[in-house]
Amino acid sequence: MSIDRRTALKGAGALAASAFVSKTAFSQSAAAALRFIPSTPLPSLDPITATSYVIRNHGYLIYDTLFATDAQFGIKPQMVEAWETAPDGLKWTFRLRDGLVFHDDQPVTSKDCIASIARWSKRDAFGQTFATFVEGYQVVDQRTFSIALKKPFPMMTAALGKLSSNVPFIMPERVALTDHLKNIAEPIGSGPWRFMDKQWVPGQNAIYERFAAYKPREEAPSWAAGGKVAKINRIEWVALTEPGAAVGALTKGEVDWYEQPPVDLLPVLKANKDITIENVPLGLFLLMRFNQMQPPFNNPAIRRAVMMAVNQTDYMEAVVGDAAYYKEAKTFLTPGAPMSTGAGGAEAMQGNLEKAKAMLKEAGYKGEKVVLLAPADQPIAYQQCMVTEDLFKKLGINSELVATDWASFIGRRANRGLPEQGGWSCFHTLWSCADTLNPALHPLIRANGGSAWFGWPDDPQIEALRDQWIAEPDLGKQKEIAASLERRAFEFVPYVPAGLVQQPMAYRKSLTGMVLSPVQFFWNMEKKV
Repeated sequence: MSIDRRTALKGAGALAASAFVSKTAFSQSAAAALRFIPSTPLPSLDPITATSYVIRNHGYLIYDTLFATDAQFGIKPQMVEAWETAPDGLKWTFRLRDGLVFHDDQPVTSKDCIASIARWSKRDAFGQTFATFVEGYQVVDQRTFSIALKKPFPMMTAALGKLSSNVPFIMPERVALTDHLKNIAEPIGSGPWRFMDKQWVPGQNAIYERFAAYKPREEAPSWAAGGKVAKINRIEWVALTEPGAAVGALTKGEVDWYEQPPVDLLPVLKANKDITIENVPLGLFLLMRFNQMQPPFNNPAIRRAVMMAVNQTDYMEAVVGDAAYYKEAKTFLTPGAPMSTGAGGAEAMQGNLEKAKAMLKEAGYKGEKVVLLAPADQPIAYQQCMVTEDLFKKLGINSELVATDWASFIGRRANRGLPEQGGWSCFHTLWSCADTLNPALHPLIRANGGSAWFGWPDDPQIEALRDQWIAEPDLGKQKEIAASLERRAFEFVPYVPAGLVQQPMAYRKSLTGMVLSPVQFFWNMEKKV
């Protein structure tokens, strides 16, 4: 018997006000240290081999980027001082700012940038597309390098300045030459803080100390762009995974910032005059992902039938339970972003159960067994699965919910076989809207078969539209192509959007200067003691 999310969190809420956190859980460092509770403890250190948001946030502390995304979705230079494009668009040349230094006191050079870009481009969805345009790299001098192209790539700076996973962080050449399928051994960057790797145990606390030699830009900070001024000498990530204990630590001032407090416990935090609660910009998409290599979801007509039945409110209520923190989003691209159109969404997602049943029958569903894979220790994914289990029953789909822990889920998700061979049919997850701003960034809209993300959708039409969008320099025409792509996605169904939820974060008012962003940044902040 499982305990649902609300039951578990009510118990946590009762404990929150009196939760005791041992002082030994924290460093005995100066009170000025910023203590942060991440969404999950830091499991590993390589932001290129992993798309985990906690590893991405770690990356922004210790690495820097050539370009960066600002709060208006613009791409601005970061490590780059100047750049130019050849008249035919087949060569880009970049010059680094003077004085950039790695944490081992070695200067950042062109070779480091080339090796870092090349490694990133083998793992990231946008990077893989970028790599198909590249003819080669050339070192011009220690601070200048060029990229020769087979054909023009107008999205060059957008690729090198993408906001979220995988971020093309710059590493020393010797580190960036690590095989892209293996994790790096040295977490050395040129960013505002050093990672104290000798004090780190995976899954436990992580510690960062200010890098005095970091040279920030002079502009005001705006999301990942502008001046990254490290005003706090020491940052401690605290591994508190029990919500009641985490809320108790924040209310007592034992920690300064809680990344993802459950909505159920927000009343406890709102009652404390010393705590601020903010929604993370853009929000998070909930979604249903199918295994498109195996029956029955290898049939797009069956996927369309399920999509027709989905009522996003059911999913958002199950996950959040408070209408102040969710809204419908019948779109594949981030609502409010320049390329988001939602074309085809209202017609494809009507929440009409009877119409969906008729579509399922017409599609030829023959009662094939469906395995709904549910990670029981990941509440947001698990609660979505509970809704889908009920929906499948109402549709007459022969389904079995398989509850696993996260590690087992990860292992089984990679199995492309039939359910009876250890495979799966469907699962739920969530995705940051920072990763779905446009067709090039969005990894889950890729439909390149066996090379696509888990579920492996295969649709040449979606891929062709994505390629057209990337190659089109005119913004107006880009939006037209994005609308066509979304319309096609609602026909093909690479996944089902299940709504958009806001993720609140909570921090003590003694922290000032926070750069509110879809990514948790630490520069520009000060802590009053």
